[in-house]
Amino acid sequence: MFEVLTQKLSKIFSSLGSKGRLSEKDIDEALRQIRLALLEADVNFKVVKSFLAGVRERALTAQVLESLTPAQQIIKIVNEELVNILGKERNHLIAANRSPSIAMLVGLQGSGKTTTAAKLALHLKNTGQRLLLVAADTRRPAAIDQLMMLGKSLDIPVSGGDARVEPLVICRQALKQAQEMGATWVIIDTQGRLHVDEAMMKELTQLKAEIHPSEVLLIVDAMTGQDAVNTAEEFKKHVRLTGLILTKMDGDARGGAALSIKFTTGVPVKFIGSGEKVSALEPFYPDRLASRILGMGDVVTLIERAEKAFDGQHAKQLEKKMRTAEFNLEDFLWQLRQLKKMGSLTQLVELVPGLSKLASNIPQEGEESQMRKIEAIILSMTPEERHNPAIVKGSRRRRIAQGSGTATRDINQLLNQFYQMQKLAKMAAQGRLPKNLMGILGR
Repeated sequence: MFEVLTQKLSKIFSSLGSKGRLSEKDIDEALRQIRLALLEADVNFKVVKSFLAGVRERALTAQVLESLTPAQQIIKIVNEELVNILGKERNHLIAANRSPSIAMLVGLQGSGKTTTAAKLALHLKNTGQRLLLVAADTRRPAAIDQLMMLGKSLDIPVSGGDARVEPLVICRQALKQAQEMGATWVIIDTQGRLHVDEAMMKELTQLKAEIHPSEVLLIVDAMTGQDAVNTAEEFKKHVRLTGLILTKMDGDARGGAALSIKFTTGVPVKFIGSGEKVSALEPFYPDRLASRILGMGDVVTLIERAEKAFDGQHAKQLEKKMRTAEFNLEDFLWQLRQLKKMGSLTQLVELVPGLSKLASNIPQEGEESQMRKIEAIILSMTPEERHNPAIVKGSRRRRIAQGSGTATRDINQLLNQFYQMQKLAKMAAQGRLPKNLMGILGR
């Protein structure tokens, strides 16, 4: 996410930091470089102009120019101005005065609308809401099957399913069903097209007038850059949007859409899609995203992901085992599986302050295959071997390698990593490592 832009901004700030005191000329040169970086990231020209004007006005004050750490002051100003551009504060979903509240999802085909409907439903379900999904995209029959399948996997009921029925009729029936089942939220996947046209907008306007949604959310593909902004402008002209959801943010190395869309349309971003998994939907926090763009990480999001992924009681038991050196390969496997729930290693590294630069060096495919390999190796062991890895010698290693489809060197590497982890845990228990490291290992 924002890999290219983050690298360029980091280089600019590093150059400023090496200068000591800054002159007006130094600041103007840095702003010129930032301007080029933003334009190359496909950020809207009006956004760039407004952003740089705000940064320059604040950067040329005596407080910055006479500061002993002017580069740090500039970074602080850039961070705050980025937050202003992105929308200043978190925008929550708007609930209706009485249940059920209705979220109508609109957008073009290919933007990830159907998948996002399921992601949003899961997000609301996890907050204690009772959901009903509505398959009203009859123009793309595969969308109905897709939503039905996703709903089943999430144990969330789906209304609709007949492509021959008019979307308006499907929605009427769905709202009746929602009342009967006591649903608190109804999420409607509406029809999309390959481009914005009058017929589509007329359908959406009629549907909105009939069902009175409290939320009309436009789903836009972040990877389309300025096209995403143009699409949002078009939809805003015809349908009163209450919010935006940016999908495929994990594949957006530039960041043009995310940085431009709120400023140019005035419509707040409410969620971002950060991966293919149905759980990969994050509430949009402008301050957290600004920190990620500047390579400063996002510790709050990292903690929130950990709290969702880890079973608290199991984590406490695991920490106790690690402190008493009873940590075994079954525990190690459990820990890896919990980490997988939090996202890819690349995504996790991006959230850790100071480590975002390493994200580009982690091959996504290699990471996944390595995790699968470790899992296969441990599952090919007997319960006795998992609980007591010390007995895994020559013949056992060859048998495990054959059973897991790996080589004996892979078994050696895994065991060495495991023993290293055991050693770190023992040192932490003896107070020879920082206490916060034990929290990382135990959780």
